Amino acid sequence: MNKFLCLSFDDGPNVESGDTTMNDMLDILEEYNVPASFFLIGNKITEENKSVIQRAIKLGCDIENHSWTHPKMAELTKEEIEAEYEKCDNAILTLTGKKAQFFRPPYISVSQQMYDIIKVPFICGLGCNDWDPEYDAEYRYNQMMKDAQNGTIFLLHVMEKNSPTLQAVKRIIPELKKQGYTFVNLPDLFKNCGVNPDIPNSLWSVAQMTYNNT
Repeated sequence: MNKFLCLSFDDGPNVESGDTTMNDMLDILEEYNVPASFFLIGNKITEENKSVIQRAIKLGCDIENHSWTHPKMAELTKEEIEAEYEKCDNAILTLTGKKAQFFRPPYISVSQQMYDIIKVPFICGLGCNDWDPEYDAEYRYNQMMKDAQNGTIFLLHVMEKNSPTLQAVKRIIPELKKQGYTFVNLPDLFKNCGVNPDIPNSLWSVAQMTYNNT
């Protein structure tokens, strides 16, 4: 049986001067010939960093929506939710020529109003606390190894200075490949697992016929 996984990364692209975390992650993905999925924050998409996004696309990665400013969207009004989603979507469309296929709500903060407004599948994922610098690369690697199964969506971050995740990913790709896993982007993960992600009020962490439903 073929086994598929997806590495997904939030909070790019990098905007701090001199920070290359997202590009460094792309170096690792290119080294191992692995595509991934990047959920971008819209107001971080600038003329200065569009080249790293274009590089991700060339490597087979998909570019997805993580809101415009990264707020807790369940606390927002209808108009604010629409603006957060649509402004990010338009920035992605302008740069890539197509709309995002998936949405990851910041902080995994969701509401029925969000589901009613945003008409693409919501993605969560299995995380390893990699947004918190107290968790080192060893912890992140071990947690990812525990969570690996057919259809797993890893929820990771390429925010500025997040080098422990770079170290963990560089270790885990060859190890999971040895175990027979194939890394794919999100659209291919659902396709290869034979799962239609477009189910109302779903919040996917694993591309299987079981899913989180609010």
